[in-house]
Amino acid sequence: CVCLVMEVLQYTQEWSATNRFFFEVSPMLWSNLGIALSVSISVVSAAWGISLVAPSILGAAVGTPRIATKNIISVIFCEALAIYGIITAVLMLVKAGPLSDIEKFTIHDYSAVQALFWAGLVVGLTNLACGIAVGISGASTALADAANELIFIRILIVEIFASALGLFGLIVAMIVANQASFGGAKIYP
Repeated sequence: CVCLVMEVLQYTQEWSATNRFFFEVSPMLWSNLGIALSVSISVVSAAWGISLVAPSILGAAVGTPRIATKNIISVIFCEALAIYGIITAVLMLVKAGPLSDIEKFTIHDYSAVQALFWAGLVVGLTNLACGIAVGISGASTALADAANELIFIRILIVEIFASALGLFGLIVAMIVANQASFGGAKIYP
C-alpha cells in the first residue's frame, strides 16, 4: 500500500508541498525518528507508571509495612516497558544499518524506513497505554493488599494482564520492523 502511494506521488505532474517534503527529506530521518520515539515514549511511559504506583505503595506501607516488598513488582512491570523500547530500538538500529551505504533510495527503501518509523511509534504508544494501566492497577493492588492480604494474588493477575499490553506492542513492532528490507527488495512478498 505504501509502495503504491509513493509510486503515484512520484509520477504525478503536480508536486505539492507534502509530496516534496516526503521525497526531499532524507529517509534516514524516518528510521531515526522511529528509533527515538521507541526509546523516548517507552521511558516516559515507565516513569508515568511509576509515578502513579509509587505514592500508593509508600502511603499504604506507612500503615501496613508488609506490603512494601510485595508490591515492588508493580515498579518492575513499569521498568520492563523501558526495556521493551530499548529492545525495539536495537532491532531497528540493526535493520537501519544498511541505510548509510545507500546512495540513491528506491521506493522500497522509502517503504522500509516507514516500517521502521511505525514500529517505533507502535511500541512507544502501546507502552504509554500499558504504563498508565500498570500504574493504576498497581496502585489499586497496593491499597487492596493493605486492606486484605488474601486478595493480593487475585488483583496481581489483573496487573499482569495490564502489563501484557506492552508485550503485545513489542511483538507487533518486531513483526513490522522485521518487514523492512533495503536494496530494492519488496517488503511484502
